[in-house]
Amino acid sequence: MIQVKATEIAYDILMNPVLLLTNDDLSKVLPIWIGPVEANSISMAFQGVYLDRPLTHDLLIDICGKLSASFSMVLIKDILDGNYTAELHMWNGNKHLIIDSRPSDAVAIAIRTKTPIYLAPKVAAGFMTVSDLLSEEQQKELKKLLDSERFADMKKQEH
Repeated sequence: MIQVKATEIAYDILMNPVLLLTNDDLSKVLPIWIGPVEANSISMAFQGVYLDRPLTHDLLIDICGKLSASFSMVLIKDILDGNYTAELHMWNGNKHLIIDSRPSDAVAIAIRTKTPIYLAPKVAAGFMTVSDLLSEEQQKELKKLLDSERFADMKKQEH
């Protein structure tokens, strides 16, 4: 298994949201197209925004907490007919639970709970390099962003 981080929500040319999962040094990325509702939830989690009333992902986390279940990892397990599958791994006492999930829901929960995200080897085979994904101009813009104070501040807030 390969640990990854959810780094951002990007948008393709048709404005469809794309979740970007990257390796530690940001040299490889796995794009996963997701729905707009899930993209909104993940974006809110990235920004640390919480509403007065819980969103579905917040509700699930709350329920699990009340039942003394804790999240141990998210595994993006497979790709079947062009769709990724994921699992939420949890513990309830000494019982290991594995819950089938869409990757976008699993990642939305992982970000909120600071749960590690992993790719199965079959899924990691779909990693792309930044040069595969972005034009030369876009790569320059990404480098500028990664070198910016804003990105440095975001990295500090992670720790």
